[in-house]
Amino acid sequence: MSDQLTISAEPRERAGKGASRALRREGRIPAVIYGDKKDPVTIHVEERALNKLLGTGVFMNSLVMVDVNGDVTRTLPKDVAFDPVSDRALHVDFFRLAKGAKVQVNIPVVFINEEESPGLKRGGVLNVVRFELDLMCDADKIPDQIEIDVTGLEIGDSIHISHVTLPEGSESSITDRDFTIAGVTAPSALKSSEDEAEEGEGEEGEEGEEGAEGEAAEGGDAEGGSED
Repeated sequence: MSDQLTISAEPRERAGKGASRALRREGRIPAVIYGDKKDPVTIHVEERALNKLLGTGVFMNSLVMVDVNGDVTRTLPKDVAFDPVSDRALHVDFFRLAKGAKVQVNIPVVFINEEESPGLKRGGVLNVVRFELDLMCDADKIPDQIEIDVTGLEIGDSIHISHVTLPEGSESSITDRDFTIAGVTAPSALKSSEDEAEEGEGEEGEEGEEGAEGEAAEGGDAEGGSED
């Protein structure tokens, strides 16, 4: 399960672009807590503390307890706006979680036991279609990652969502199709050799046909001569 993170915050007394710029000059980042059918609460957090959480790599998929002067709210980060030039955080949206809530999150995929895949051992390539899975999870049971075992996979085999056992409390947000997550494909060198072999077989077949036609023609001439 993803770690539970905590960040301290203070209420924002003023809104607007000017007030937000002033906060950023002081090393604070404007933010808002919303959801659970309650009024939104405008806050600001310390930039260094936010950057520390962003540096964990799991910020967007973790429960974040936002402590506003001792009033703690359980949230899930929904969006972080960044400056397109400096890449500095500009604003954060925290979604307030109700008790027993389910949340939609993107969970990274990790492939294990690649050494047990005959296809990969032969030089096949693991072609990953989805590096993350879009899941609905219990807010208290958000997984860090989804492990997918590739043991036994041959070249040409694919892994679909129906092949994956998801953790308790998690289910795919995509329910209308059995989508592909990854597959083992032939290496380009093997494909080239197979293509050349097929072309060679085709050329031999054409030569054989031409030879047969020639023999038939000669036979026809010979027969015609005997009749004369």
